[in-house]
Amino acid sequence: MVTHVSAEAKGDERGALLAFLEEQRGGIRRALLGLTEEQARMRPSASELSLGGLLKHVAEVEQGWVARAMRRSPAVRRDESDWHECFRLTEDETVASQLAYWAEVAAETEKFIRSAPSLDDTFPLPPDPWFPPEGRVSLRWLCLHLIRETARHAGHADIIRESLDGRTAFELVALEQAG
Repeated sequence: MVTHVSAEAKGDERGALLAFLEEQRGGIRRALLGLTEEQARMRPSASELSLGGLLKHVAEVEQGWVARAMRRSPAVRRDESDWHECFRLTEDETVASQLAYWAEVAAETEKFIRSAPSLDDTFPLPPDPWFPPEGRVSLRWLCLHLIRETARHAGHADIIRESLDGRTAFELVALEQAG
């Protein structure tokens, strides 16, 4: 697939990082185009992943990381007992509600990254065992981490969508462009 980075992002590190993140978000959103709620909840492979669940997961993860960087509590706190819940839509959640939530999260991410004094500013890592104790990371690391996380799940979304109805990422880009 061809990567398109906006002219605004060229020469601007923040803009470039945010543009690449938005491009990966678009892959997940496109994978949901034209699906019913039932299809978005389907798990067509041996894994527990569904497109609706991936959507919910990436929105929660992005919000959680940005909240940490802003030194706020994440909107949703998960632990080992309920971690799996971030990968499935509950009865009262819809694709539309999760897309709207993710749009709010994305706007908050962009506003925060654009207003930060420096991408070299750091914040503490969570006290999870896979992170170094007392570890800190930069806002640049945060952007790259969100791009990596979202891209990984955009790839999962491509596979799930193709398993559901045979539509590929290329076809979905054309569908999106057709409006």
